[in-house]
Amino acid sequence: MSQLSQKRGFGFALETGAAWLLAFFWILLLIYAFWAAFHPAEYATRFELFAPLTLENFRIAWSQAPFARYFFNTFVLVTIILIAQFILCTLAAYSFARFEFRGKSIAFALVLLQLMIMPEVLIVENYITMSKLGFVDTITGIGLPYMASAFGIFLLRQTFKTIPTDLEDAATIEGCSQLQVLWKVYVPLAKPTYVAFGLVSVSYHWNNFLWPLIITNSVTTRPLTVGLAIFGAPESGVDWSVITAGTLLSVAPLLVAFLLFQRQFVQSFMHAGIK
Repeated sequence: MSQLSQKRGFGFALETGAAWLLAFFWILLLIYAFWAAFHPAEYATRFELFAPLTLENFRIAWSQAPFARYFFNTFVLVTIILIAQFILCTLAAYSFARFEFRGKSIAFALVLLQLMIMPEVLIVENYITMSKLGFVDTITGIGLPYMASAFGIFLLRQTFKTIPTDLEDAATIEGCSQLQVLWKVYVPLAKPTYVAFGLVSVSYHWNNFLWPLIITNSVTTRPLTVGLAIFGAPESGVDWSVITAGTLLSVAPLLVAFLLFQRQFVQSFMHAGIK
């Protein structure tokens, strides 16, 4: 075996070992959350095989915080953002992929530049803008800064560029307008990319915390992450069994969705070319 092959084998083994170690620590925290949530408080920090099971922690958590409202706010938020991203990213990506216009390269470079800017850097400016627009403490104010995604534009542009122009020409000969070509040719062929991007968008905005914490002030607009942080604050009393029950309530929709659509989840990323 050559020295290069040995180095590649060692690198692969190191990456695999690191991945398994990271997965172990991640699943360990999840296992603890399940253990503490389904057992009385006195068993939250000690393991006994025959410890009694209970659902009381979930009842207490649900009654102590308006989780129903938090779920509704979060669902509305991620839905509005995803729909807006699909529309704006599709139109922008189609323009960059199939049209020639002055300043196209500069405009696309500015889109790529957005990928290098962390959203946290713009929090102050975003808050000032939302305040001027009157969107402070609204679901619209939470979602508006994220409705145009540079990642989504880049991903869809790369997918649209791989679609043969012969299909577009055939649709045009059949009398389709530009929007009809986009809707009937490009969008259906880019379905795996839409699924992959949709999964990334929903999971990110479901778990987003810092910006919603800053822009919201009331229960009527708080998403799950902010509500859970307030629910688990030390001044509210630390009961790990109840806190982990509330945490499981918050992450349950994502866990269930991943378990149900695991195959589609992996295949969509493979088709979209996300590494």
